[in-house]
Amino acid sequence: VQLVESGGGLVQPGGSLRLSCVGSGLAFRSYDMMWYRQAPGKERVTVARISSAGGSTYYADFVKGRFTISRDNPRNTMTLEMNSLEPEDTAVYSCKAVGILDGSTYWGQGTQVTVSS
Repeated sequence: VQLVESGGGLVQPGGSLRLSCVGSGLAFRSYDMMWYRQAPGKERVTVARISSAGGSTYYADFVKGRFTISRDNPRNTMTLEMNSLEPEDTAVYSCKAVGILDGSTYWGQGTQVTVSS
């Protein structure tokens, strides 16, 4: 099983980025998917979640109205659209898959997002 994130980079405050997480080796549609982030010196926190079929989403308060999570099950892909980025959004963003049948858990390696002028 492999989860591969992409789309991170350096962006100015107020800018946008789109992160992707592509899964392989798993029945992607049978997994709830999450985005986490970990800033330097801080604990890893949940950013957003999306249910296996995409019908239910959750956002942390600090990203509500700015970030949008979505998924494309036929393409084994989850996306995080990030708008109105702030320096406080600087972190390593990682995706996680949790099996809805057996609770199996897989992590991606993370992608760095830096918001700075």
